[in-house]
Amino acid sequence: MTVVLTTDVTFGDCDPAGIVFYPNVFRWLDAAFHKLLRPLGGHHGICKELGSAGLGLVDAQAHFRSAIRDGDVLDVSVSIAEWSRRSVTLVYEGRVGTRLAFEAREVRCLFIRENGGIVAGDISGLRDKLEKTK
Repeated sequence: MTVVLTTDVTFGDCDPAGIVFYPNVFRWLDAAFHKLLRPLGGHHGICKELGSAGLGLVDAQAHFRSAIRDGDVLDVSVSIAEWSRRSVTLVYEGRVGTRLAFEAREVRCLFIRENGGIVAGDISGLRDKLEKTK
């Protein structure tokens, strides 16, 4: 399953050099992830259904391949690369037309409250829900 988030890059997304300020890439990754969840009731609905405190980020990496500038139309695709018992690994590509702008990877966990803290719980409930939407 792949979901694509399309965004118009604006002047406000850019740094003084005229290229996208890198934290905005991570903002778009997060937005693409949440678009993936939307058909399932969104982040809040999924967490409520699965008894989770949140679907949190535990690792993120990005490799910037070419500049993104004001006026570009950016397509950010997200797909699931791997499941483990307590995490999901997502892969992203950012493209302006056919040009690769960045590649990224995130690891997310389904956090639950346990023994007065928050820990990564079994993520199979999310996996089951996502696999049914294929």
